[in-house]
Amino acid sequence: MYIMKDVNEFFSAHKNGEVLQYGKNLKFVPIRENFERNSQELFDFIIEHGKMLEYNKAMYNRFFFNSMFSTGKSIRIIDEKIDNFFELMKDRVIIASTYNVDKQEFLMCDEEMKIELNISESVDDFEANVGNQDNNNSHNEMNGYELSININGYDYVVTNKNVYVFLNNKIYTINKNKNKNIEKILKIFRNNKTILIPKDKEKEFSKYVMPEITNYIDDSRRINNTTAMEGLIVNKLASKIYLDLDSKDNIMLELKFCYKDYEFNILDKNYMEYVKEKNIVRDVPKEREVLKRIFEDGFELSSGKNYFTLKNQDDTYEFLSEKVATYMNDFEVLATDKFKNKKVKFTNISNISIKLDNGLLELDISKVDINLDEIKDVLKNYNIKKKYYKLKSGDYINLQKSEGLDFLNELSNNLEIKYDKINNGVIKLPANRSLYLEQLLRQNNKISATKNDEYTKLVNNIEDKDFSDNIKVEKDFENILRDYQKTGYKWLKVLEHYKFGGILADDMGLGKTLQVIALIASELKSKKNKPSIVVCPSSLVLNWKAEIEKWCKEDIKILVIKGDAESRKQLINSYKDYNLVITSYDLLKRDVDEYEKKVFKYVIADEAQYIKNFATQNATALKSLEGEIKLALTGTPIENSISELWSIFDFIMPGYLYNYNKFKNNFEMPILKDNDETAMKKLKQLISPFILRRVKSEVLTELPEKNITIMNNEMTSEQEKLYLSYFAQTKNEIVQELKENGFEKSKFKILMLLTRLRQICCHPSLFISNYTGESGKLNQCMDIISEAISSGHKILLFSGYTSMFEIIEEKLKEKNIEYFKLTGSTPVDKRVEMVEQFNNNANVKIFLISLKAGGTGLNLTGADVVIHYDPWWNVSAENQATDRAYRIGQKNSVQVYKLITNNSIEEKINKLQEKKAKISEQLLSTKETFINKLSREEIMELFE
Repeated sequence: MYIMKDVNEFFSAHKNGEVLQYGKNLKFVPIRENFERNSQELFDFIIEHGKMLEYNKAMYNRFFFNSMFSTGKSIRIIDEKIDNFFELMKDRVIIASTYNVDKQEFLMCDEEMKIELNISESVDDFEANVGNQDNNNSHNEMNGYELSININGYDYVVTNKNVYVFLNNKIYTINKNKNKNIEKILKIFRNNKTILIPKDKEKEFSKYVMPEITNYIDDSRRINNTTAMEGLIVNKLASKIYLDLDSKDNIMLELKFCYKDYEFNILDKNYMEYVKEKNIVRDVPKEREVLKRIFEDGFELSSGKNYFTLKNQDDTYEFLSEKVATYMNDFEVLATDKFKNKKVKFTNISNISIKLDNGLLELDISKVDINLDEIKDVLKNYNIKKKYYKLKSGDYINLQKSEGLDFLNELSNNLEIKYDKINNGVIKLPANRSLYLEQLLRQNNKISATKNDEYTKLVNNIEDKDFSDNIKVEKDFENILRDYQKTGYKWLKVLEHYKFGGILADDMGLGKTLQVIALIASELKSKKNKPSIVVCPSSLVLNWKAEIEKWCKEDIKILVIKGDAESRKQLINSYKDYNLVITSYDLLKRDVDEYEKKVFKYVIADEAQYIKNFATQNATALKSLEGEIKLALTGTPIENSISELWSIFDFIMPGYLYNYNKFKNNFEMPILKDNDETAMKKLKQLISPFILRRVKSEVLTELPEKNITIMNNEMTSEQEKLYLSYFAQTKNEIVQELKENGFEKSKFKILMLLTRLRQICCHPSLFISNYTGESGKLNQCMDIISEAISSGHKILLFSGYTSMFEIIEEKLKEKNIEYFKLTGSTPVDKRVEMVEQFNNNANVKIFLISLKAGGTGLNLTGADVVIHYDPWWNVSAENQATDRAYRIGQKNSVQVYKLITNNSIEEKINKLQEKKAKISEQLLSTKETFINKLSREEIMELFE
């Protein structure tokens, strides 16, 4: 024995009479050439080495088979693994055929075996007859047909799927399912070169056997009596099918079998007499195949009738849409006009007409080729993924391949069209739906639309946001507004023209207030000159008054709502004597009843994130105000959740984003839970025409650079021990709380528990009264402050915990550093005074500001260093705070420090902010970010 090194070595060994054996290594053992046909020695050899066929070693399998069959010997294998053997053999022989071992090719043929057929009427001698090897009748006494086969030296093996025949050094595979009688024929022919078909079995033979072996008969080599052959070989079958509809609109099928010039319907009572009279030799197996196909396609026998009926709707649709075409290919099909008129339709919208008239959008879909009364039911089935819908006319609509249905469904779902309430094919919608409709048309470019000029003008004006010179900026503001602010002003004027609401969502510090002041001033030129109202946070009321007085050259009568309840009531009732009313969210919800039936030109919500929670009194009171145009100003349309966007739209254009339940199901949940890009795309299409957003990097090229640096700090040893102890305790408490009370009822307690950990990162003494140690973060913060002040910088320091300021103040006093502090308890007039002094007093180096109280409405460009002492839950709040310094008027580059404690919950919060940023970026197309309300999974991630 020796190890085979390569394929060439095998061929050399093979010529010396050796065959491959499988062991630990690939080795050769000699094999004798003198195996006899079916000898026990060969049988034992195959059984002994049969297991090796289970190993998928293509090389040795391939050569093993070549060696076995190179001698030209036939093999019969009787073994429990016979199917595995021949499946493997089949694959290996195909591969081996390329090697031409010993100049003998071994082929796996898909061709069917050919049989030479010789039939003679007179038989003097025979070896056996069909199905009866022990027939005692004398050969000479029997009359029949002799069927001889000219096959020498063949053998075969039967497996579960195939019959393998070894013949003349070739291997033939024959599918048993397709050739059901081949095994019986081979058994008969194994030891009988000639068989006798008795006369009385002639019909059975011709019906059931001959059709199965017809493909194996070589007609060119028939011997002797051709007439005898004609009596046995069946005629070729052709089938005729007649299609019609019965009185119940069911499909009727009449079937006729055709042989040469003869045809008959097997459902006719007298068809057997006709067949016998005409001496038709039928191909019964093929007739059965045709009948089987008809029954499998759902046709049923009609009692007492000579036709089949198709009653099931699913089967009917499948037949009309697909199968009737295959019938036409395989049979001769004749159909009545009634049947031909029954169709499977694809919804087409050849043309729709769109016009804008008197503030209403009119959409004419009367040319849709569906009865408008049925569209609702059609779309209902379309939405539940049905394949088809049967119309009242009896036709079917394909619900899977139809751009027309896609378009109609979009109209129904996103424009809330009630098709069952359409008059004469005309749909009337609010004009604010024009922009979304236009986007749908662009997506369905096969739908042509005729549009009137007013509609086209509206789309161009709002979508492009590049307005014509027809809209002029008031002279007083021509030299005041920057180019991007003029664009914003014109956009607001377009919204006014069409009575649309809008969200001016420019980045912090880009002058949203100034753009709106220009809009309010333009109303003074109007003949109607209606009063407008601004609702803002309490801290900004006086700021609005000061800004208007600063920028408007013409006198604007301003009414600031203030005082006790009775005083405010008198002021509100005198609103018509003024051009502009300014009030706060806090006062509006107290005075909401006093505004009933009072109508304003503009209702302007500044810092509109104040109405982000639609169920609050702030939101309810604001939405009760009546105005021709409603505008929202906010740099953060989304702070915590997409529902906030819905609440703002519910103010500017009630109903535009549907009711909240529909919005939640269609957009909020799919986007937040499933990251559904389709829902995201649709929502953006709906809102983008009514949101104007620019960020500083796009429009303020002169604004200095802003650098954001994450400053990591280490806890002190004592601080870290406390943190780890509380971390483990907090995790256990949260798990137990969720188990006992569920997620919804546990939110407040969970937030409280998480706050403990955040406070330890800031300084443990925030809630541990007897803590006397240090804080790593505070030490880092004081180092940054000292270095910044020594370099001549002024600092804004933000924190979510006002109690932290008390600790920081002690440190500042120790270093004799002057500072201001602003919290929610700071009076409004005091705020304004401190802002002015900080910007102008070089001695005041640091401003401590509560994130909630001072994150908006302040202009603190005197500072150029911003410190975020602790990370807030949503990064947009941090960005707003930063923009107190990074805004118009800032001359220096701004350095922002975010202090993050290593190996703490703060790191997780920072990562969570980044994770949540993507949705806001996609919706608003900016780099603004937000953090969604924490889910159960996100809370547990904080402890991983």
